[in-house]
Amino acid sequence: MASNVILAFSSLVLAALVSLILQVFYFSPIDPLPLQILPHSSSTFSTKNNQLQNVIKLGEGELKDPEDVCVDKEGTLYTATRDGWIKRLPRNGNWENWKHIDSHTLLGITTTKGGIIVCDTIKGLLKVTEDGVSVLVSHVNGSQLSFADDVIEGSDGSVYLSVASTKFGLHNWHLDVLEARPHGQLLKYNPTSNEIDIVLDNLAFANGVALSKDEDYLVICESWKFRCLRYWLKGVKKGTTDIFIENLPGGPDNINLAPDGSFWIALIQVCPKGLEFVHTSKIAKLLLASSPRLFNLFNGAKKKATVVKVATDGKIIQRFDDNNGKVVRFVTSALEFEDHLYLGSLSSNFVGKLPLHNTSI
Repeated sequence: MASNVILAFSSLVLAALVSLILQVFYFSPIDPLPLQILPHSSSTFSTKNNQLQNVIKLGEGELKDPEDVCVDKEGTLYTATRDGWIKRLPRNGNWENWKHIDSHTLLGITTTKGGIIVCDTIKGLLKVTEDGVSVLVSHVNGSQLSFADDVIEGSDGSVYLSVASTKFGLHNWHLDVLEARPHGQLLKYNPTSNEIDIVLDNLAFANGVALSKDEDYLVICESWKFRCLRYWLKGVKKGTTDIFIENLPGGPDNINLAPDGSFWIALIQVCPKGLEFVHTSKIAKLLLASSPRLFNLFNGAKKKATVVKVATDGKIIQRFDDNNGKVVRFVTSALEFEDHLYLGSLSSNFVGKLPLHNTSI
């Protein structure tokens, strides 16, 4: 009798093991390539500090994971939250629930001449005005526009937007990082003709987009390649692409133009320090892809916060951190306005406000 029980138990364990192996190695959602995470260049500004622990918490408890922020010409601050609200903070006022969208997947947001444009990773590109919400773009070349990530409008009305991944969505974004195959895009939308074109394809998790001060080029972040590309819009280099900055000390998320013509970039930690080798192992990647909970143990994004200011020559000139995520973590955007830095995050219930006049580092 005892031997039969042992045999049955052993058979059950063996079946479970075979099932696990099949799930992990043969039915995996990813087809991974090795990703070499290089130490960031020694020529970049590398001084670490905890300046981000000095942030003022705007709307604490009222905002759910405000990923991005923007400011209009009146000085009103806007953000899109994970519970579907476009919230705004008028100058010298209080947070308002402005417009609600039936969505839990809002990301990048920007001001335009006629309202607000926000990225919905499921519905596409949305226009938000006092009159309500409308869909600007929902399809590209006949296919559903999915995982729209960030957006910016040029002075001529052209709208540039990033698609982080054409294969994976917001709720399994980590699979794109683990697979390490380029599924991202940069798109251009013409509101006059209502046409949308693919400007760049095969990008490595295309994230933040920003126009230069003279709008002669556009910078787009490639998160898991730890670099930003520059796409030329004018001049002899028009239509060409080069590297704006590489070997960043974190994966670049959103990017915003600073008043002086430089750029603020929010950086996320793709994996904890010392575990970078995991990204070179196919077996480790397949195991992490098999369980979101397992990946969350490995994910370093929620453990700290870093933003950098990058000059037009691609050199880091300022860096602010919260090295252990004590006050703010997983910062995804940094916007400078009137000598303050406004911070969005996918792991907070507030927008951070950092005074810049006394941050000399």
